[in-house]
Amino acid sequence: MPSMKTTINTHFLPQLLDPHTLAGSTVVVIDVLRASTTVVTALAAGARTVFPCLEIEEALEVAQRFGEQAVLGGERGGRRIAGFDLGNSPAEYVAETVADKVVVFTTTNGTRAMQVCRSAERVLIGAFVNHTVVAEHLATCAKVDLVCAGTRGEVTREDVLFAGAIVARLAGPTTALNDASRLAWDAWSGAITQPPEHRLLTASLQDSQGGRNLLEIGQAADIAFAAQLDMTDLLPELDVGSWQIRSTTAS
Repeated sequence: MPSMKTTINTHFLPQLLDPHTLAGSTVVVIDVLRASTTVVTALAAGARTVFPCLEIEEALEVAQRFGEQAVLGGERGGRRIAGFDLGNSPAEYVAETVADKVVVFTTTNGTRAMQVCRSAERVLIGAFVNHTVVAEHLATCAKVDLVCAGTRGEVTREDVLFAGAIVARLAGPTTALNDASRLAWDAWSGAITQPPEHRLLTASLQDSQGGRNLLEIGQAADIAFAAQLDMTDLLPELDVGSWQIRSTTAS
């Protein structure tokens, strides 16, 4: 529980926030199914960096710049982009494929959510697979903004649940929460037992907009993967200057 006065604002969609309000804040970008889970997994597998791109054409140009060091990854409509090396399934991002490589990455929702965070003091990437290290780091921050990516402009339960899990870890007498943070906390508390069970979390993620979308295209395994708690203690951070995501220490 934080010892300082902490403000935690949750934003259910990037479109619902004024980017200028993120100044001086530590932001966590949340796209549980699947971009943030995949970014964490790629870095945990030894990727040198992840370069998030907004459009396919931009990704192709960036990959050309890095030459043989680049691995192209991403999706549109949940499926791997034609001509790309990898899709957006986190299990694809293994050491044999991405170690010491630059992953050039573009997705429908997650990489777009990152774009609104340029004015933040720090931009972290959070998912259930690195939940505890994110929460522990945020406990040292005075101003926190949790930015849910959503799906095509719609709020998605899986991102809200993760935001609620973070709020549940941090909330205390000295914590100021906006209403979206309280709603996320309520959603998490109502859906998940304490401590969280992988089976229940997987079921909750399946019963979400993002989960249903993945089930429709035969990607149920990605949901179970994303429901793993604390697979790693890696804390990815997006450097808005170089626009690359690298692993960083939690301190």
